[in-house]
Amino acid sequence: MSALPVASPALGHSLAPPAPKLSGLPANVWRAGRLDPMPPAGESSGFAALDAVLPGAGWPTGCLTELLCREAGIGELRLLVPLLQRLTQQRRFVILLAPPHIPYAPALASFGIQLDYLIIIQAPNAADRLWAVEQSLRSSGFGALLAWLPQQRTRPEHLRRLQVAAQSAGGPVFLFRELPAQFEASPAPLRLMLLPRPNPQLSVQILKRRGPVIAQPLLLDLPQPVSTFTLRTAPTQSLDPGLLTSAHSAPDTRIHATARPPIPRASQVLAH
Repeated sequence: MSALPVASPALGHSLAPPAPKLSGLPANVWRAGRLDPMPPAGESSGFAALDAVLPGAGWPTGCLTELLCREAGIGELRLLVPLLQRLTQQRRFVILLAPPHIPYAPALASFGIQLDYLIIIQAPNAADRLWAVEQSLRSSGFGALLAWLPQQRTRPEHLRRLQVAAQSAGGPVFLFRELPAQFEASPAPLRLMLLPRPNPQLSVQILKRRGPVIAQPLLLDLPQPVSTFTLRTAPTQSLDPGLLTSAHSAPDTRIHATARPPIPRASQVLAH
Protein backbone atom coordinates (compact mmCIF):
# COMPACT_ATOMS: atom_id res chain seq x y z
CA MET A 1 0.00 0.00 0.00
CA SER A 2 1.28 3.43 -0.85
CA ALA A 3 0.88 6.45 1.37
CA LEU A 4 -1.60 9.12 0.44
CA PRO A 5 -0.04 12.06 -1.34
CA VAL A 6 0.48 15.12 0.77
CA ALA A 7 -0.16 18.50 -0.78
CA SER A 8 2.90 20.62 -1.10
CA PRO A 9 2.89 23.81 0.98
CA ALA A 10 4.29 25.57 -2.03
CA LEU A 11 1.05 24.98 -3.92
CA GLY A 12 -0.95 26.71 -1.20
CA HIS A 13 -3.26 23.74 -0.66
CA SER A 14 -4.10 21.91 2.55
CA LEU A 15 -6.01 18.69 3.13
CA ALA A 16 -7.68 20.00 6.33
CA PRO A 17 -10.31 22.74 6.07
CA PRO A 18 -9.35 26.05 7.65
CA ALA A 19 -10.37 26.43 11.29
CA PRO A 20 -13.24 28.85 11.77
CA LYS A 21 -12.49 32.12 13.46
CA LEU A 22 -14.38 31.99 16.75
CA SER A 23 -14.06 35.72 17.19
CA GLY A 24 -16.25 36.22 14.14
CA LEU A 25 -19.20 34.15 15.38
CA PRO A 26 -22.51 35.91 16.05
CA ALA A 27 -23.16 37.09 19.60
CA ASN A 28 -26.06 34.65 20.04
CA VAL A 29 -23.80 31.62 19.54
CA TRP A 30 -23.09 30.12 22.94
CA ARG A 31 -19.70 28.56 23.66
CA ALA A 32 -19.86 25.74 26.18
CA GLY A 33 -16.83 27.03 28.06
CA ARG A 34 -18.49 30.34 28.88
CA LEU A 35 -21.75 31.55 30.35
CA ASP A 36 -24.53 32.25 27.90
CA PRO A 37 -23.71 35.69 26.40
CA MET A 38 -27.39 36.45 25.82
CA PRO A 39 -29.27 34.87 28.75
CA PRO A 40 -32.96 35.53 29.34
CA ALA A 41 -33.86 38.21 31.82
CA GLY A 42 -33.48 36.94 35.37
CA GLU A 43 -34.94 37.57 38.80
CA SER A 44 -32.40 37.71 41.61
CA SER A 45 -32.48 34.61 43.80
CA GLY A 46 -31.55 36.59 46.90
CA PHE A 47 -28.34 34.57 47.31
CA ALA A 48 -25.22 36.32 45.99
CA ALA A 49 -23.28 33.06 45.59
CA LEU A 50 -26.08 31.51 43.55
CA ASP A 51 -26.66 34.58 41.37
CA ALA A 52 -22.95 34.57 40.50
CA VAL A 53 -23.20 31.17 38.78
CA LEU A 54 -26.63 31.53 37.16
CA PRO A 55 -26.80 32.83 33.58
CA GLY A 56 -28.49 36.21 33.76
CA ALA A 57 -27.46 36.57 37.44
CA GLY A 58 -30.74 35.16 38.74
CA TRP A 59 -33.68 32.84 38.17
CA PRO A 60 -34.34 32.86 34.40
CA THR A 61 -37.68 33.82 32.88
CA GLY A 62 -39.14 32.47 29.67
CA CYS A 63 -37.90 28.92 30.30
CA LEU A 64 -38.14 26.01 32.72
CA THR A 65 -36.05 25.61 35.86
CA GLU A 66 -36.04 22.13 37.37
CA LEU A 67 -35.48 21.65 41.10
CA LEU A 68 -34.72 18.00 41.84
CA CYS A 69 -35.33 17.07 45.47
CA ARG A 70 -34.75 13.84 47.34
CA GLU A 71 -37.94 14.46 49.31
CA ALA A 72 -40.33 17.28 50.12
CA GLY A 73 -39.61 19.59 53.03
CA ILE A 74 -35.82 19.80 52.83
CA GLY A 75 -35.84 23.59 52.36
CA GLU A 76 -36.80 23.82 48.69
CA LEU A 77 -39.45 26.47 49.37
CA ARG A 78 -37.17 28.50 51.62
CA LEU A 79 -34.73 28.63 48.70
CA LEU A 80 -37.41 30.61 46.85
CA VAL A 81 -38.51 32.76 49.81
CA PRO A 82 -36.55 35.89 48.73
CA LEU A 83 -38.15 35.72 45.28
CA LEU A 84 -41.67 35.05 46.56
CA GLN A 85 -41.40 37.82 49.12
CA ARG A 86 -40.32 40.33 46.49
CA LEU A 87 -42.93 39.33 43.91
CA THR A 88 -45.90 39.33 46.29
CA GLN A 89 -44.86 42.67 47.76
CA GLN A 90 -44.88 43.96 44.18
CA ARG A 91 -48.48 42.65 43.95
CA ARG A 92 -47.58 39.97 41.43
CA PHE A 93 -49.34 36.64 41.72
CA VAL A 94 -47.46 33.45 42.55
CA ILE A 95 -49.05 30.11 41.56
CA LEU A 96 -48.41 26.98 43.60
CA LEU A 97 -49.69 24.10 41.48
CA ALA A 98 -50.26 20.70 43.14
CA PRO A 99 -47.95 21.13 46.17
CA PRO A 100 -47.44 17.83 48.08
CA HIS A 101 -48.58 19.46 51.33
CA ILE A 102 -50.91 22.35 52.10
CA PRO A 103 -48.74 25.45 52.62
CA TYR A 104 -48.83 26.75 56.20
CA ALA A 105 -50.06 30.33 55.91
CA PRO A 106 -48.61 31.69 59.20
CA ALA A 107 -45.15 30.41 58.25
CA LEU A 108 -45.36 32.06 54.83
CA ALA A 109 -46.52 35.32 56.37
CA SER A 110 -43.63 35.25 58.85
CA PHE A 111 -41.25 35.47 55.88
CA GLY A 112 -42.98 38.61 54.62
CA ILE A 113 -44.88 36.86 51.82
CA GLN A 114 -48.21 38.54 51.04
CA LEU A 115 -50.82 35.78 51.19
CA ASP A 116 -53.35 37.71 49.09
CA TYR A 117 -51.11 37.15 46.06
CA LEU A 118 -50.69 33.39 46.43
CA ILE A 119 -52.84 31.09 44.28
CA ILE A 120 -52.97 27.40 45.19
CA ILE A 121 -54.25 24.94 42.58
CA GLN A 122 -54.94 21.34 43.58
CA ALA A 123 -54.72 18.74 40.80
CA PRO A 124 -54.42 15.20 42.20
CA ASN A 125 -54.79 13.53 38.79
CA ALA A 126 -51.53 13.43 36.80
CA ALA A 127 -53.16 14.28 33.46
CA ASP A 128 -55.05 17.22 35.00
CA ARG A 129 -51.87 18.45 36.64
CA LEU A 130 -49.87 18.52 33.38
CA TRP A 131 -52.78 20.23 31.61
CA ALA A 132 -53.05 22.84 34.38
CA VAL A 133 -49.32 23.59 34.20
CA GLU A 134 -49.46 24.15 30.45
CA GLN A 135 -52.55 26.35 30.67
CA SER A 136 -51.01 28.41 33.45
CA LEU A 137 -47.89 28.94 31.33
CA ARG A 138 -49.93 30.09 28.37
CA SER A 139 -51.78 32.64 30.50
CA SER A 140 -48.48 34.42 31.35
CA GLY A 141 -50.34 36.43 33.99
CA PHE A 142 -48.20 35.48 36.99
CA GLY A 143 -45.01 36.56 38.68
CA ALA A 144 -43.79 33.00 39.26
CA LEU A 145 -45.11 29.47 38.82
CA LEU A 146 -44.18 26.60 41.15
CA ALA A 147 -45.41 23.20 39.96
CA TRP A 148 -44.86 19.70 41.31
CA LEU A 149 -44.83 17.10 38.52
CA PRO A 150 -45.67 13.40 38.90
CA GLN A 151 -42.48 11.43 38.33
CA GLN A 152 -44.07 8.30 36.86
CA ARG A 153 -46.39 10.09 34.40
CA THR A 154 -44.08 12.85 33.13
CA ARG A 155 -42.61 12.00 29.73
CA PRO A 156 -40.03 13.90 27.60
CA GLU A 157 -42.73 15.12 25.20
CA HIS A 158 -44.60 16.68 28.12
CA LEU A 159 -41.50 18.61 29.15
CA ARG A 160 -40.91 19.82 25.60
CA ARG A 161 -44.47 21.17 25.43
CA LEU A 162 -44.00 22.93 28.75
CA GLN A 163 -40.69 24.42 27.65
CA VAL A 164 -42.30 25.84 24.52
CA ALA A 165 -45.20 27.25 26.54
CA ALA A 166 -42.79 28.75 29.10
CA GLN A 167 -41.16 30.94 26.46
CA SER A 168 -44.04 33.40 26.75
CA ALA A 169 -44.07 33.40 30.57
CA GLY A 170 -43.41 36.70 32.28
CA GLY A 171 -41.76 35.19 35.35
CA PRO A 172 -39.66 32.25 36.54
CA VAL A 173 -41.12 28.76 36.15
CA PHE A 174 -40.03 26.08 38.64
CA LEU A 175 -40.74 22.38 38.22
CA PHE A 176 -40.21 20.28 41.35
CA ARG A 177 -39.26 16.73 40.44
CA GLU A 178 -37.97 13.70 42.27
CA LEU A 179 -34.25 12.93 42.44
CA PRO A 180 -34.24 10.03 39.90
CA ALA A 181 -35.19 12.57 37.20
CA GLN A 182 -31.54 13.69 37.16
CA PHE A 183 -30.74 10.69 34.92
CA GLU A 184 -33.41 11.63 32.38
CA ALA A 185 -33.04 14.01 29.48
CA SER A 186 -34.81 17.33 29.87
CA PRO A 187 -35.23 20.44 27.68
CA ALA A 188 -35.03 22.68 30.77
CA PRO A 189 -32.01 25.01 30.36
CA LEU A 190 -31.42 25.08 34.13
CA ARG A 191 -31.50 22.05 36.44
CA LEU A 192 -30.53 22.09 40.12
CA MET A 193 -30.24 19.19 42.53
CA LEU A 194 -31.15 20.03 46.12
CA LEU A 195 -29.86 17.94 49.02
CA PRO A 196 -30.56 18.47 52.74
CA ARG A 197 -27.87 19.69 55.09
CA PRO A 198 -28.01 20.59 58.80
CA ASN A 199 -30.50 23.41 59.30
CA PRO A 200 -30.43 26.16 58.09
CA GLN A 201 -28.28 25.09 55.14
CA LEU A 202 -29.11 23.53 51.77
CA SER A 203 -26.79 21.95 49.20
CA VAL A 204 -27.41 23.19 45.65
CA GLN A 205 -25.71 21.30 42.82
CA ILE A 206 -26.01 22.78 39.32
CA LEU A 207 -26.57 19.82 36.98
CA LYS A 208 -27.23 21.83 33.85
CA ARG A 209 -26.85 25.43 32.78
CA ARG A 210 -25.75 27.35 29.72
CA GLY A 211 -22.18 27.61 30.85
CA PRO A 212 -19.19 25.54 32.02
CA VAL A 213 -19.65 22.66 34.42
CA ILE A 214 -19.50 23.36 38.16
CA ALA A 215 -18.25 20.31 40.02
CA GLN A 216 -18.68 21.52 43.59
CA PRO A 217 -22.14 22.17 45.06
CA LEU A 218 -23.06 25.45 46.70
CA LEU A 219 -23.88 25.47 50.41
CA LEU A 220 -26.49 28.16 51.05
CA ASP A 221 -27.80 29.52 54.34
CA LEU A 222 -31.57 29.53 54.05
CA PRO A 223 -33.65 32.38 55.49
CA GLN A 224 -35.20 31.85 58.89
CA PRO A 225 -38.72 32.99 59.87
CA VAL A 226 -39.05 35.92 62.21
CA SER A 227 -40.01 34.51 65.61
CA THR A 228 -43.17 35.92 67.14
CA PHE A 229 -42.46 34.53 70.59
CA THR A 230 -40.00 35.87 73.14
CA LEU A 231 -38.83 34.53 76.47
CA ARG A 232 -38.88 37.06 79.27
CA THR A 233 -39.13 37.06 83.04
CA ALA A 234 -42.18 38.83 84.40
CA PRO A 235 -41.52 41.43 87.15
CA THR A 236 -41.91 39.83 90.57
CA GLN A 237 -43.75 42.83 92.00
CA SER A 238 -46.62 42.28 89.56
CA LEU A 239 -47.23 38.73 90.75
CA ASP A 240 -49.89 37.83 93.29
CA PRO A 241 -48.29 37.17 96.76
CA GLY A 242 -50.21 33.92 97.03
CA LEU A 243 -48.72 32.69 93.75
CA LEU A 244 -45.26 33.65 94.93
CA THR A 245 -45.72 31.58 98.03
CA SER A 246 -47.07 28.56 96.23
CA ALA A 247 -44.36 28.79 93.58
CA HIS A 248 -41.61 29.23 96.21
CA SER A 249 -40.84 32.69 94.84
CA ALA A 250 -39.68 31.29 91.50
CA PRO A 251 -39.60 33.80 88.60
CA ASP A 252 -42.15 33.43 85.85
CA THR A 253 -40.36 31.85 82.87
CA ARG A 254 -43.44 31.09 80.80
CA ILE A 255 -43.55 31.95 77.11
CA HIS A 256 -45.38 35.21 76.42
CA ALA A 257 -46.65 35.80 72.91
CA THR A 258 -45.93 39.14 71.32
CA ALA A 259 -49.07 40.84 70.05
CA ARG A 260 -49.40 40.75 66.27
CA PRO A 261 -52.16 41.19 63.68
CA PRO A 262 -54.28 38.11 62.90
CA ILE A 263 -52.91 35.85 60.14
CA PRO A 264 -55.29 34.59 57.43
CA ARG A 265 -55.87 30.88 57.50
CA ALA A 266 -54.49 28.69 54.74
CA SER A 267 -58.04 28.03 53.58
CA GLN A 268 -58.41 31.73 52.83
CA VAL A 269 -55.63 31.57 50.24
CA LEU A 270 -57.83 31.02 47.21
CA ALA A 271 -57.46 31.50 43.54
CA HIS A 272 -58.43 34.95 42.32
